[in-house]
Amino acid sequence: MTNDTTPKNNSGKTRLIIAGIAALLIAAYGVYAINGSKSNNQGGEKTGTVSNGSVVAAPEGLTKALSTGGMQAFLMHKTRKEMPKLEFKNEQGKELTLENWKGRVVLLNLWATWCAPCRKEMPHLANLQKQLGGDDFEVVAISIDRKGVEASKKFLSEVNASALKLYMDRTTVVLRKVKARGLPVTVLIDRQGREVGRLLGPAVWDGVDAVRLVKTAIGEGE
Repeated sequence: MTNDTTPKNNSGKTRLIIAGIAALLIAAYGVYAINGSKSNNQGGEKTGTVSNGSVVAAPEGLTKALSTGGMQAFLMHKTRKEMPKLEFKNEQGKELTLENWKGRVVLLNLWATWCAPCRKEMPHLANLQKQLGGDDFEVVAISIDRKGVEASKKFLSEVNASALKLYMDRTTVVLRKVKARGLPVTVLIDRQGREVGRLLGPAVWDGVDAVRLVKTAIGEGE
């Protein structure tokens, strides 16, 4: 009798142990998921917009420490680079260069109507322009779309980004001169016309980390 019942008892104990381990793993995963979700949201990239006055410039200035959270992909240059001469037009066909923004901080963005990530990013850029645009700063978003002014203008309206002025370069020479490897690409330019750094791909430009980055750049010349 003893030999017949022992395997059954052992089998029952084994099942209990396995069930206990499974319960612990499920509980651990739940904690990880909750904490991971909180951690991923710390950068502000999913908060939509932030109040202009709720974010302050970094006192240490434009350093790599600002490439964090929603700006983790922002490449901060050790030495700032002179921007090439970029020629483009406004909605009325007037020829412009970055010299028109001399003395101002510029967030240069290259986009196109066929660029899916651009569609997601443009409203955030428009919001940033609403918050910080003025005598010291402008988002200069240049469409390299060959479809022309009307198509690009319609696109900005559709994605709720009409706060951005329309700039065009149908030749796409600007894209080559900036040495962009894809769209969208966004370049932060200081008041002296030098490239501070860049980000390839879409970002939440009205999030906490992005606003701090831009405010810090603006604060350099104040």
